[in-house]
Amino acid sequence: MKTLLLAFYRLLGLLAMLAMAAAFITVGLGVLAREAGWDVQGLDGYAGYAIAAALFLALPTTFQRSEHIRVTLLMEKVSPRWRNALQVWSLAAGTALSVYLAWFATRLVWISYSTHDISPAMDATPLWIPQLAMALGAVGLAVALADALVSHWLGLPFFATPADGEAARVE
Repeated sequence: MKTLLLAFYRLLGLLAMLAMAAAFITVGLGVLAREAGWDVQGLDGYAGYAIAAALFLALPTTFQRSEHIRVTLLMEKVSPRWRNALQVWSLAAGTALSVYLAWFATRLVWISYSTHDISPAMDATPLWIPQLAMALGAVGLAVALADALVSHWLGLPFFATPADGEAARVE
């Protein structure tokens, strides 16, 4: 099961990388089009969609790699027993909030799909397509937080350790 989850996080990370590349290409094409005097409709919207997709799709991978900003000031000042309780509370609250976000993001995709909602811009993109990346990233984050909570309860490591030769991150 853990192997499947890690593959899922990697897949979402790969999709985030592709979305970032798409954003770079779209913005670059927009700059070139403006310099050449061409009017290419929808480039700004597609760049925004790609950036939002990259942001949401990268959430589970960055969480699993412990690359999210974590405020540990309070946790460093309390006893190990309280630290454990704060960690469980933080992971449980994060899981609950991310499940809430995933539910409504997925619901938004369904509503946009079923009502044939389109972008008000000239490109008239069906909105469920860019919203799908947001929902997938939100579901991935909920799964990652639940995975971290279960791993913590079982005493198993969740966060990835730095690879050989990679500098350790200091929180």
